[in-house]
Amino acid sequence: MTTKTLRAVITGASSGIGFDLGKRLAATGAQLVINGRDPDKLERARRNLVELGSEQVIAVAGHIGEPATSRALATAARAHMGGVDLLVNSAGVFAPKPFLEATEADLDDFHATNVKGTFFASQALVPLMIEAGGGGIVNVGSVLVEQAMTGVPVSAVMASKGGVHALTVSLAAELARHGIRVNTLAPGIIRTPLIEDPDSMVSIHPLGRVGEVVDTSDALMYLASADFVTGTTLYVDGGYFHAR
Repeated sequence: MTTKTLRAVITGASSGIGFDLGKRLAATGAQLVINGRDPDKLERARRNLVELGSEQVIAVAGHIGEPATSRALATAARAHMGGVDLLVNSAGVFAPKPFLEATEADLDDFHATNVKGTFFASQALVPLMIEAGGGGIVNVGSVLVEQAMTGVPVSAVMASKGGVHALTVSLAAELARHGIRVNTLAPGIIRTPLIEDPDSMVSIHPLGRVGEVVDTSDALMYLASADFVTGTTLYVDGGYFHAR
């Protein structure tokens, strides 16, 4: 991005990938609007980010799958930052479950957060990017969309994450004329609260370790500033995807 002080909106910012990116951006003095479901947890994250050096951090609690939450994010971004340069759709649900046991409620939950959340947050914030003359969106998907893992039954989850990947490609084409870049970050096994016992999966990675949030933040920072990259998927997976 070319703005002197980056204005970013991060969903799923209370923990994991979204929170670590918030820390990285806060250390640069970026202005932030962050979102998470749990108001108390989100407020703790907000205070932490302010202490790390962000000029301004605004917390907007709410389920990102509800359009009203996305509208509140856009309102906060306009009122407190004057616009937005970067949106990171990090909010996501990941819960392995055998295909034959997955229920309609499971599918609805995955779709509401992973697909609707990404869609509505982007829809609400793109007008602010258009006003600013451009910007960047990064959607957090999964390497398992393209390369399944026999021992991890996530067909129901990937039905929604696949939608995130598809949305990236379509939006990249549709929004390019506005100077808005849209990319996907596709993590492998990353040590976050969403992954139970990540160290048991070391062997699937050619690089011989599981991923850490510093790895995803490195990639997200690149995508935030890569002005000639759009419509792409960046795998942060220790080589898992290419070891097929």
